[in-house]
Amino acid sequence: MKKEIRISGFGGQGVALAALVLGKAATLYEDLEGVMTQSYGPEARGGASSADVILSDAPIAYPFVQQADVLIALSQEAYKRYRPLAKKDALVLIDQDLVQPDNSDSVKAIPATRLAEGLGRRIVTNIVMLGFWTSSSGLVKRENMEKALEDSVKAKTLSLNLKAFSTGFEYGRTRERPHE
Repeated sequence: MKKEIRISGFGGQGVALAALVLGKAATLYEDLEGVMTQSYGPEARGGASSADVILSDAPIAYPFVQQADVLIALSQEAYKRYRPLAKKDALVLIDQDLVQPDNSDSVKAIPATRLAEGLGRRIVTNIVMLGFWTSSSGLVKRENMEKALEDSVKAKTLSLNLKAFSTGFEYGRTRERPHE
């Protein structure tokens, strides 16, 4: 099993943190091999950014995503830039309020930003989306993602982040399970 995952958006949306949490959960608690790389546009906050995670049950020879099996897009610019680089049948997760997919594209949508705002902090949109990915993909167990969150965020924000993760996870659980 090898999965190439690209989390994308604009600077300030926490795509690198989401990738870090995902990578920790998979490598520390799921006993998978993993590698993470990240890229920021020249503007940093507000510019294009992406973080790539490769997960495998065997050693990873090449650390860069070539064709993503999973694309998470938190902004329209990210979707337009990275969708053509993902596999045609990739699992594509979008923030439905910020991304308008091509009519021919099959995507799973969540109002991640709106749900995060409902929790009182838009900044946890990335964690809402991570919860949605976890329930939609079935690649990493929920409890392992939650352990990785505990290891990755400040203690004073842990409760909010766990609530955001749970919100995204439950949203995904109520939807039809996509291909794996």
